[in-house]
Amino acid sequence: METTMYDLKTTNPAMGRYEQEVLRNDLWKRPQLSVRDRSILTVAVLIARNQSAEMTNHFELALENGVTPTELSEIITHLSFYSGWANGTLAASVASDVFAKRGVTVDQLPGAIVEFLAIDEEIEASRVAIVDQTVGPIFQGLMDFTTNVLFRDLWLRPGLAPRDRSLATVAALVATSHFPQVSFHLNKAMENGTTETEAAEAITHLAFYAGWPNAMSSVAVAKAVFEKRRTPTS
Repeated sequence: METTMYDLKTTNPAMGRYEQEVLRNDLWKRPQLSVRDRSILTVAVLIARNQSAEMTNHFELALENGVTPTELSEIITHLSFYSGWANGTLAASVASDVFAKRGVTVDQLPGAIVEFLAIDEEIEASRVAIVDQTVGPIFQGLMDFTTNVLFRDLWLRPGLAPRDRSLATVAALVATSHFPQVSFHLNKAMENGTTETEAAEAITHLAFYAGWPNAMSSVAVAKAVFEKRRTPTS
């Protein structure tokens, strides 16, 4: 898996053993998720938590696991909205060093202005209605930015597939204990092609990188989403 800046076996033998035996030789090799998906989840946690010490290792690992420079750039942009602008700028500075090391130039990265993906107007209308009920009308500015900047701009950028955006978003929300938001975005992830098995495995993976309490607290939310999606609508 990844290499570390120091040898855990000499600085913390127990962690060194767990890292080798459990993370590298077990977790990252489980077939329920690709290593590319696992990298997306992991870098999302690091960005959401501003954990710069591991960013270089995992940004490089993500590129080795099939995440393109464009996709990594888009993940950072996306999570600037979901974990805060300062978290995004820190991640961008780390990525710039990784890209420079690998000879990735700005013309190989996604542009500021792009041709958007098509939007499903029926799903978007349903989302707007839900936000209107829970946020509006007092917070009209927040509603407008949510619609115009996030869902009619950011989510439609073609440099990162909707499923990957959903994985990154769910990981960031779990990592920062925003469980009320996990329900909507986990459901969106499944609408974007994530299977129930993959969603469950994502939470399992996040136990190691976002902490066991956050993963366990996500289980009830996920089970409710799964059950609702299994229940036929009348």
